[in-house]
Amino acid sequence: MASNDSIKKTLIVTILLCIVCSVVVSTAAVLLRPVQEKNKSLDFKRNILAAAGLADEASSQGVEVVFSDRVKTRAVNFDKGTFTDEVAVAEYDQRKASKDPARSEDLTADQDLAKIGSRENIGLVYMIEGDSGLETLVLPIRGYGLWSTLYGFMALDSDLNTVVGLGFYEHGETPGLGGEVDNPAWKALWEGKEVYGDDGDAQLNVIKGMVDANTPNAEHKVDGLSGATLTSRGVGNLVQFWLGENGYKTFLANLKKGEA
Repeated sequence: MASNDSIKKTLIVTILLCIVCSVVVSTAAVLLRPVQEKNKSLDFKRNILAAAGLADEASSQGVEVVFSDRVKTRAVNFDKGTFTDEVAVAEYDQRKASKDPARSEDLTADQDLAKIGSRENIGLVYMIEGDSGLETLVLPIRGYGLWSTLYGFMALDSDLNTVVGLGFYEHGETPGLGGEVDNPAWKALWEGKEVYGDDGDAQLNVIKGMVDANTPNAEHKVDGLSGATLTSRGVGNLVQFWLGENGYKTFLANLKKGEA
């Protein structure tokens, strides 16, 4: 009688077990993908609403309800600084477009403050409107910190200059240090800050240390994160980029004049 402990039988059992496990894992991944995509979309919308100061409203009424009722998504041509119908906003993936040479442009070292390599030709903006028109404008932003690219949103008031909120929904910064970009207390420091100076240039930035209310141009400065100099610098640089000439600046100027 053949031994059940033979090497051949052991290998057969091991291979069969691996095949069964692979089939189970693959099947679970396929079946769960729609749920994962739905949750990802929901979290994306939740972060947009949070940046716009609508987190409480979303909690009480539901993210999908508030987003559908209050938010209008529009596409913007960065070079022209105007709205565009070149893409279907419901299907457009801004992150994928940024990696497609046919739909993006490489940035020079001088241009690339955010260290993103290339910028998509078309971006999305999220407009929160009320009875009197535009109330808040939410802009997708991203840039490199210490260890990772931070993806988030900055919301501006109807004057298109005053910050309503800022938050990041994806990053890999060090917990307790650069990861403090998620700290509600730090995010609250951005509220009420002003992006542009009298010269029309983006001046909002993150400084080293704390902002003294008596400091000149304090309205354009945000406290740095303690022990996270490079992450703080990265956040300041990405804000400067996306609110600057190669980001949304031309569009915001046109929108303010009613020419977008």
